[in-house]
Amino acid sequence: LYSQKQIFLREAISNSSDALDKVRFLAISDPSILDSKKELGIWIDCDPEAGTLSITDSGIGMTRSDLINNLGTIAKTDTIKFLENMTKEGNLNLIGQFGVGFYSMFLVGERVVVTSKHNDDD
Repeated sequence: LYSQKQIFLREAISNSSDALDKVRFLAISDPSILDSKKELGIWIDCDPEAGTLSITDSGIGMTRSDLINNLGTIAKTDTIKFLENMTKEGNLNLIGQFGVGFYSMFLVGERVVVTSKHNDDD
């Protein structure tokens, strides 16, 4: 899917940016959504000793159902068929294709941990 491993960082930041956009949009009709959010932003922390890179945002978050249904979407939808359709349509730009961004994390990491909290979940 990707020819350059470093694309994972762009994908992760793009996902965080989308979460921030969504919380801002929802706050237009319900300003209380931002009550618990002191600062909207994206934070990147690198710990060379532990060999970890953490990307944190204060966006909308995903519900438990979102996590189950959406993480790994590309595998669930048949990767080969997905790539064939993309090639057939002449669109090999995979940036921003849902599910592909999460997949890109595995190009550089042995382990990927997702922690998310949505106001609609406990």
